[in-house]
Amino acid sequence: MPKNFWHNIQMYKEYLLKWNKTHNLTGARDEKTLDDFIFDALYPLTFMNTPKTMLDIGTGAGFPGLILAMAWPQTKVTLVEPLAKRASFLQFVKAKLRLENVTVERKRVEHLPPQTFELVTSRAVTDTGLLLKISEKVRDENTRLLFYKGERVFDEVAASLPHKVIMANKRHYLLIGKEETI
Repeated sequence: MPKNFWHNIQMYKEYLLKWNKTHNLTGARDEKTLDDFIFDALYPLTFMNTPKTMLDIGTGAGFPGLILAMAWPQTKVTLVEPLAKRASFLQFVKAKLRLENVTVERKRVEHLPPQTFELVTSRAVTDTGLLLKISEKVRDENTRLLFYKGERVFDEVAASLPHKVIMANKRHYLLIGKEETI
């Protein structure tokens, strides 16, 4: 972890708890729940290599994209969030914590210009089929996809799709990509 990581996480939690009272950014309303969300966002660091570029679809209040951006300062991270209040919060945190590696896009992923990311992530946005469809313009055959899913993940992914499901606690991390990239 970068040396300022835990300081940034603490500042992020303070900002989020304060903003959440007024703007209802997330259902996480106490420090314990926030800690659970942060651990959930970070767990893939135990089984993934650091990408050069990453896009997080529907970042919301920052899970998992902003948390991963803090853990991977050398990764160029794009956070896509269409809701103005959440995008404003993400922009605020980016500025306050001087996260030079973060770009916030206040739009839907479908409205991004075509470009390729090494890793595409998403948590609690939609089903896997739709995520694959809406991410077509931002990935290629070498892109890895990491979707934070629940136990229904097995109903959402075709056996023919190269993937792994990593299970931890109540979370299922769906990793999709070429066999050599997953």
